[in-house]
Amino acid sequence: MGEKSRSKGWCGWLLVLVIVALIVGAIVIAINKKQSDNNSDDDAAPVPGPPGAISQNYAEALKIALQFFDVQKSGKLVNNKMSWRGDSGLKDGSEAKVDLSKGMYDAGDHMKFGFPMAFTATVLSWTILEYGDQMDAVNQLTPAQDSLKWITDFLINAHISDNVLIVQVGDPEKDHKCWDRPEDMTETRPLTQVNTSFPGSDVAAETAAAMASASLVFRTSNPTYSSTLLRHAKQLFIFADKYRGSYSESIPEVQNYYNSTGYEDELLWAASWLFHATGDHSYFDYATGKNGQEFANWGSPTWFSWDNKLAGTQVLLSRVSFFGSKGTSNNDGLGKYRKTAVAVMCGLLPDSPTATKSGLVWVSEWNSLQHPVAAAFLATLYSDFMLTTRTPKITCSGKSFTPSDIRKFARSQADYVLGDNPMKMSFLVGYGDKYPQYVHHRGASIPVNAKTGCNDGFEWLTSPKPNPNVAVGALVGGPFLNETFIDSRNNSMQVEPSTYNSAVLVGLLSSLVTTSSAVQSFT
Repeated sequence: MGEKSRSKGWCGWLLVLVIVALIVGAIVIAINKKQSDNNSDDDAAPVPGPPGAISQNYAEALKIALQFFDVQKSGKLVNNKMSWRGDSGLKDGSEAKVDLSKGMYDAGDHMKFGFPMAFTATVLSWTILEYGDQMDAVNQLTPAQDSLKWITDFLINAHISDNVLIVQVGDPEKDHKCWDRPEDMTETRPLTQVNTSFPGSDVAAETAAAMASASLVFRTSNPTYSSTLLRHAKQLFIFADKYRGSYSESIPEVQNYYNSTGYEDELLWAASWLFHATGDHSYFDYATGKNGQEFANWGSPTWFSWDNKLAGTQVLLSRVSFFGSKGTSNNDGLGKYRKTAVAVMCGLLPDSPTATKSGLVWVSEWNSLQHPVAAAFLATLYSDFMLTTRTPKITCSGKSFTPSDIRKFARSQADYVLGDNPMKMSFLVGYGDKYPQYVHHRGASIPVNAKTGCNDGFEWLTSPKPNPNVAVGALVGGPFLNETFIDSRNNSMQVEPSTYNSAVLVGLLSSLVTTSSAVQSFT
């Protein structure tokens, strides 16, 4: 009788313990679910380590894309890698007794336009600063640095005094009436400048951004050169801010080529780069304070291009928000930059409303690939900031997107460019089995041994034969909205390449060539 009672008591206590365990388990599950709901639908992805496995297709494409800068170089070529290119523009700048022989021709002509050239340098610098370890993993860091310095050497010499900047070499009207090789050109090469009487805040500030960002690239490897760049950047920013005005209004002739729609975005862009280069909070306050309120257009996403730097500035300052910097926390303006950067990402996901049927972001009929590649470059940057800080998601109209989702978008744009498109062709010249053969490019279209002048060279423009020289690495304009492409040398809308197209493509490919955590500081 006593033994049976002890048995019944033991069973009772066991039942109580089971019930208590179930209750505690239910509470733990509920708490975990609530925390999960508050944080993310999925756990944040792990932070990438050092450069990992190489994506061979992107590595090959990056090596090819960087070669277009060699195609575009002016001046006395050192270690020339292009057999069909030679020295050119050796007397550029001579009328002002300054050496402007370096720099790069902007597209298929022989003009040196300072506005897009400076943008090319800024984007190339940004790429090296963010993805230099990945570029180095595929032996492309040194070529990128060499090409950057070829441009900044020109920009330093173009800044002939504190308030004077040469912004153009050549007369575009005369230049475009010729079809000849740069090595053979005989047309006059006049200089165009901005100064206190004819201000150009847009081009001066973009040049300041280029020099400030490049000063960071060369800070360790060439500190004297870096200091020179930073000194010019500071001077140009003061000039751009003190003598405000658009170079397109001061010099109406430029409106037919690289017309600026405003200088406010460049002032913010330059201030943001100067903050990164100097750590001086006056530049940070400039971008996030009163000028930010007036110029930043917070809450309204825009496209990133040689003309509009707002989206780039939003992403660049977002890295300050992600990684922190002394004296920047709880800054209202900084928060608005990051919110607008999220809006830029949300405009691309899950599918941009402007995309073609195959998913290519499509904004402009002329040079249609510029905007999707630039947007994809910003997207990979933002996704890498998220990954490195273990930020699990962004929210767009109630839907959540992870860094992986954003990177997937970026890859889709890169893959389209490289041949995953209805035309089954690569728009990067020299990559893949099928790419444009009639690139609108004078040097590429004329045989090296041809004897032509300004006018008789037009026979090569209209020739039915493919270009005798391959403009390796050229990213051509791209398809129409209906995803058709006419490979004709006269079709400059679709087959003319540019250095600024190449800059954003190099940035995009460098971000995809392998995985790596984002650098938390450029210094």
